[in-house]
Amino acid sequence: MAEQPWGQPYPVRPQQQPYGQPWQPVPTAQSAMRASNTDRDRTVDVLKAAYAEGRLSREEYGQRFDAVHAAQTYGQLAQLVADLPAGPMPGPFGPAAPGLPAAYGPVPVSLPMPVPARRVNGMAITSLALGVLSLPTLGAAGLGAVATGHVAKAQIRARGDEGTGLATIGLVLGWLSVGGWVLLFLLAGLGALD
Repeated sequence: MAEQPWGQPYPVRPQQQPYGQPWQPVPTAQSAMRASNTDRDRTVDVLKAAYAEGRLSREEYGQRFDAVHAAQTYGQLAQLVADLPAGPMPGPFGPAAPGLPAAYGPVPVSLPMPVPARRVNGMAITSLALGVLSLPTLGAAGLGAVATGHVAKAQIRARGDEGTGLATIGLVLGWLSVGGWVLLFLLAGLGALD
């Protein structure tokens, strides 16, 4: 090996891949991470798709299938699907997401955050619960259902919460039980006058 004037050898050039060899993924920090059964299943899905599309022969599919189940790391899994289109996507798609093996495609496009659902008013839930409890308690919880139902309706209008239907059902059940008690007292009062 030739030496430089100061006595150190010339740096050795990295060996180039011969023309026609499949692209191999660049080793990354995640290549050494241990693969899980789910990662192996995803890699098998890539192989199944390639076999169904005619990209792999039956023998090659069988060899790679066996190699997937023997693979221990992400790097080993990535090498098995490196020459398949569903494997690593170099070029315009960009590098694989950090923390994911390269076999699972490009970084997903960030989507706008979904609008959080409006919360259900707690007084509306209480009104419904008391309205339903007024039936087995023979109307004892009816006044509570009416009171919490009206408070819930006011809070829903003011805050924009969900739960209008719950408050309405609680109000209806509460007013029915209150009406039943009023009717009972009226009938008892009329019966006492006779």
